[in-house]
Amino acid sequence: MALSVDEARMESACLGGEYYAVARRRITGVPRTLDLSGHAGDGGRGRKEGAMRLERTEFGSVTIDGQTYEHDVVIRLSGEIVKRKKKLSKQKYGTSHKIAREEAEFVYEEGCEELIVGTGQYDTVVLSNGARSFFEEKGCKVVALATPDALRAYNSSSKRKIALLHVTC
Repeated sequence: MALSVDEARMESACLGGEYYAVARRRITGVPRTLDLSGHAGDGGRGRKEGAMRLERTEFGSVTIDGQTYEHDVVIRLSGEIVKRKKKLSKQKYGTSHKIAREEAEFVYEEGCEELIVGTGQYDTVVLSNGARSFFEEKGCKVVALATPDALRAYNSSSKRKIALLHVTC
């Protein structure tokens, strides 16, 4: 699937000029839009009553329980959805595409067994070594997937989990 000139400019700018990486990811089939609103998405176990449902994502947004967010979000153990504090990573690395330990400390909650990271539509976000070590020290498994795949993983996980979802690149 080829990119239009406008798409290439937008995505190249978003990735700091890494047009090749975007084109490579596009060829591998990472979808621009994912809609799970009509699917069980829970591995056939049935949805728990009152369970949060991550329904849909496309470049620039994610829909959770019917509410669309046009910014990165963190989902707490309680189900509370808060805006991601990406400035904690940006201050350290100059980008929000590398998660700093300081941001990891903000995201983590005691009792969390699993962190699901939506790494963006084109899989650009990574955890720094410091962030990865922090979660290991806490005994929290990290599952990092392109955001469309992270929605599926969140919906099918039965663990005590939190999520950080990057909604653009």
